Amino acid sequence: MKQKTEIMDEKALDRALTRISHEIIEKNKGVEEVVLLGIHTRGVPLANRLAGKINAIEGIMLPVGMVDITKYRDDDKKSIFNSKQEINFDITNKKVILVDDVLYTGRSVRAAMDAIVNLGRPKTIQLAVLVDRGHRELPIRADFVGKNVPTSKEEIVVVMVKEVDNKDGVFIAEEE
Repeated sequence: MKQKTEIMDEKALDRALTRISHEIIEKNKGVEEVVLLGIHTRGVPLANRLAGKINAIEGIMLPVGMVDITKYRDDDKKSIFNSKQEINFDITNKKVILVDDVLYTGRSVRAAMDAIVNLGRPKTIQLAVLVDRGHRELPIRADFVGKNVPTSKEEIVVVMVKEVDNKDGVFIAEEE
């Protein structure tokens, strides 16, 4: 993979998460009944960062869980039994904020929603993504977006977070 362009550095990524945190608070008129669920892998550290920022603003630490969509994917049937969820709280009647790094076709989000409704019946599910790159195959739209990045289908959006990659940033790359 050949890295082409940096579209968000560490500071821009942090500013985007700060803005998303404020938007979550505003849209939900506070954070009562709000929980954060990160899509495994990079959605989880992003959800944890949002929880920290919301805590700094509202003084309330939101519950954060992890959704593993592996067995819910419609394009990867070989790994159907390898999924696990790490959600140590009830999501029934909660406002679930689903957090992911990149929104592309919508298939990962659809799989995550399937996983969530198998765990309980939330009041709402809202979607927060760091990058929306377009090219939707399903009618899914993010409620909170860090940055809209128009891309070609040949390009790849690479999100790096310190917790996983030892570096923060968002890059456009191409297959070599």
